[in-house]
Amino acid sequence: MDKSTRPEAVSSVLKVFSILQALAEQKDISVSELSQRLMMSKATTYRFLQTMKTLGFVSQEDESEKYALTLKLFELGAKALEYVDLIDIADKEMQEITRLTNETVHLGALDEGAIIYLHKIDSSYNLRMHSRVGRRNPLYSTAIGKILLSGKTDEEAIEILKPVEFIRHTEKTHQNIEQLMQEVHQVRIQHYGEDNEEQEPGLRCIGAPIYDRFGNIIASVSVSFPTIRFDIERKPQYVAMLLNAGKRISEQLGYHDYPSITTQE
Repeated sequence: MDKSTRPEAVSSVLKVFSILQALAEQKDISVSELSQRLMMSKATTYRFLQTMKTLGFVSQEDESEKYALTLKLFELGAKALEYVDLIDIADKEMQEITRLTNETVHLGALDEGAIIYLHKIDSSYNLRMHSRVGRRNPLYSTAIGKILLSGKTDEEAIEILKPVEFIRHTEKTHQNIEQLMQEVHQVRIQHYGEDNEEQEPGLRCIGAPIYDRFGNIIASVSVSFPTIRFDIERKPQYVAMLLNAGKRISEQLGYHDYPSITTQE
């Protein structure tokens, strides 16, 4: 952000939160009352309220012209709490996978057109996948990404992918939506996703879905292997391990209809 615009931007954010706080304290309030309470001009207050109304955070009563908060903030808060619970619940299962494999384990979720790592347990090996919590990676070249897309309808997945630039990280990276969607269809059937050196040469990942209490795929747990340590004969065991972890995490989140677990390749 340009230094010349930073104070104005910070001031605007403070005004937005002041309005939210005032609306939280009083259910219905007019522009005049709000502007007096916050010591802002009526025009400025009205402008902010109209923007917040457009974004769905504020509602307006036509007759009285009073404003009130909608449930959108509650929805955002509920989502944030869900992720906090998710990380706490997933940690135990992730620790166990790392104990059994000694490889790096990630918890990832959808963030617009990419995945974001919410939690991570590192491998003790020097040769391991280098990543960090908060880092974003593509949907199209990661096991987690394919799992998250598999939880959407084709139409929803394609809409998410439309603005995404397919960068060819390796020779195995999908080059377009059509190629990727063919694999996403397979992920729905087999119930796990793979990254076979598509994001990084010499790295393989397997991921399993995590469901919320409504049966929506909200995250994925994955394990990453350098190819020199990936034992193809043990792949069914890795898949079963991840699916069992995904099942237990989902059950603690309130979902008890996890698809049947298979160890078939």
